[in-house]
Amino acid sequence: MPELPDITIYIEALEKRILGHKLERIQLNSPFLVRTASPPIGSLEGKTVFELRRLGKRICARFEDELWLVLHLMIAGRLHWKAETRPLGGVPRLSKNQLAIFRFDNGALSLTEAGTQRRASLHLFKGEAGLRSLDPGGAEVADLDLARFTAILHSENHTLKRALSDPHLFSGIGNAYSDEILWQAKLSPVKLTRKLDDAEVARLHAATRATLMQWVERLREATRDKFPEKVTAFRAGMAVHGRYKEPCPRCGSKVQRIRYAANETNYCPTCQTGGKLLADRALSRLLREDWPKTAEELG
Repeated sequence: MPELPDITIYIEALEKRILGHKLERIQLNSPFLVRTASPPIGSLEGKTVFELRRLGKRICARFEDELWLVLHLMIAGRLHWKAETRPLGGVPRLSKNQLAIFRFDNGALSLTEAGTQRRASLHLFKGEAGLRSLDPGGAEVADLDLARFTAILHSENHTLKRALSDPHLFSGIGNAYSDEILWQAKLSPVKLTRKLDDAEVARLHAATRATLMQWVERLREATRDKFPEKVTAFRAGMAVHGRYKEPCPRCGSKVQRIRYAANETNYCPTCQTGGKLLADRALSRLLREDWPKTAEELG
């Protein structure tokens, strides 16, 4: 699922391409994509984009007449851009994995979703009240000082993995970047939030901010003027996420994992858990019980 750094780069790329441009036509290829009935999705045609905004892991676009289009890519949804300098005639057939095409006066934005589970969603609202109905309320880490970060972290007694990924607590962090944050902070993914001492909380606060900002800059540098086509949870340069049995870049120990349901947590046993291996049935069950039951709950 694209997280804060990925969504930030998507929005920056879209601002360069569709901000101030008119949406001429929408072509849908999935009856499950649009989750709202009023206003009708066709009411966006002929409207100009005035603003783009991130809401957690969602991409929000404000059109004329205060119409807000809200896109959640979920796990397998991705965006693609193709510049077009001339009007398209007819209605071209969409491929099976293309859920929608938004044809602007300067190009086409395509939404695809791999696999057969149609989880990506579009909402259309009139005014910002609709946006608030989708906001899980998680705080933006970049805006949090240590005191506020501590208060939010201690408000629930979860594992650190769950707390960082909870969209009701913190905005835009998911499975991949929580692994990277905890590695940076040298903290166990299964340590409980209320068991942290002051030094550990301070370390986690600094690591959360630094990791997210560093990855925004890395992705920004990697894409530059290109549209971010290769959005993935497993990126070269990640320290532990998706690197099971590969050497930890800090100490050289083999990265380990805890598998639970359809999720996986990666960690360094030397840097984060004092040499202890966590991948046993009891800890897998602990994480599974402390984790949302559906992908939708991950926000």
